[in-house]
Amino acid sequence: MRIAIVLLIFFYCSSVSGQNKPLLYNVDDLPQALLQNPGARIDFTRHFGIPLFSQIHFSVGSTGVTAKDIFEDDGRNINARIQSAIRNLTSTDFFSINEQIEILSFGWKMGNRGYFSAGAYQEADIFAYFPSDPAKLAFEGNADYIGRPFRFDDVSFTGEVLTVYHAGFNYKMDSKLTVGGRVKLYSGIFNVESTNNKGAFVTTETPGGVNFYQHAVNGLDIVVNTSGYASLRDEEDMTVDQAAAELLSRSFFGQNVGVGVDLGFHYRVTEQFSVNAAIQDFGVMFHQKDIENSRYFGSYETSGLQPLFPELNPGQETIPYWDVLEEELDVNLQDDKTFGAYNTWRPLKYNASIQFGTGKSILPCDYLISKKPRYMNLFGMIVSGVNRPKGPTYGVTTYWDRKINDYFRFRVAYGLDQFSRTKFGVMASSRFKNFNAYIAVNDIIGYTNLANAHSASLQLGLQYVFKDL
Repeated sequence: MRIAIVLLIFFYCSSVSGQNKPLLYNVDDLPQALLQNPGARIDFTRHFGIPLFSQIHFSVGSTGVTAKDIFEDDGRNINARIQSAIRNLTSTDFFSINEQIEILSFGWKMGNRGYFSAGAYQEADIFAYFPSDPAKLAFEGNADYIGRPFRFDDVSFTGEVLTVYHAGFNYKMDSKLTVGGRVKLYSGIFNVESTNNKGAFVTTETPGGVNFYQHAVNGLDIVVNTSGYASLRDEEDMTVDQAAAELLSRSFFGQNVGVGVDLGFHYRVTEQFSVNAAIQDFGVMFHQKDIENSRYFGSYETSGLQPLFPELNPGQETIPYWDVLEEELDVNLQDDKTFGAYNTWRPLKYNASIQFGTGKSILPCDYLISKKPRYMNLFGMIVSGVNRPKGPTYGVTTYWDRKINDYFRFRVAYGLDQFSRTKFGVMASSRFKNFNAYIAVNDIIGYTNLANAHSASLQLGLQYVFKDL
């Protein structure tokens, strides 16, 4: 049973990386660059994506453990491998997945300096810290941890599935500065969160007490908020088609809603050197429908069962020790369900980069930047991160971006983050007339052995991009 509990923890979290996309950031001829920085410098005049195929993104990662650590045949049994993994993981290790599919994408030049873009995409984001203390207690028990508290604030996870509708405007202030903003409306499909939990369980020696050990739960307060879950769970006879229709209806503001903004800029310091930065999803979700919240709270101390052996008359029952203990637990450690609204902040993402160009191109380009020279080789560094319940995750990426001609470019990158210190990535973008296709693969080394990889990321898309009206 203990094995099942721990495996459930591992694979729930793993089946559910960062949301930033460094391989597409600053790629000035891809509309997806505007989703990461609405103030990006671009060189196209209109675009529209192939519905559902203009951007497909998937990334997954785990710090501290891989599938190989659990299932490798190294002569030990699986219990020993799980125990070793648990002991190596800490409460700051995490598991993460992010998936994004662009439903609609379009945009066009407005006047001599502006560019309007809009669209919709579906996103799923699940993030969980490893519950180190509860996992150790569940798998190993407390015999080897006398006097050491097992803290329940290790339990911290968030998850959401939503549809995002957005509209943005990119504006060239002058020959050096471009700024932009994007407004987002969120339509929530599903949400779960459990953060800021409290409490601890501790076993202490009490040789002078009633029993040799005393067990105590102190200040327990665990809250799990959900929206969009209770109605699906309660519909036992719902068919797959009905469930799909219900989820689809929630994508169009039939459920919980929210608002957010993206802001960014690009500044050309010199003809060759530029800096830019952006924030994404500075927003909040308002969960008001289909709410079910569970709270577990209280404090309790016990020295264990204290059996008595009184003389009993014929037919008289013994003292129901377990029933008494359960009643005491129910009185002191309570669970409560509520249905009140709650709000959640979207995971704020941020990017900042510097870029230097060499090898001036003679090809026409940069229609929105007054046909400034374009450079065939671009060297840059990107710092990115995502806000999470216990602090931001981070990543640093350096890249060489090579424009072979006006129809093909590639980018090779090396990065490091909390998943890996050897993160090599490749992006390629090709345009045939006005049809564009791109693919980006990050952490290539991990793809050679996925069982031993801490992270993997894939992005691809098909769209039409026009550079003249």
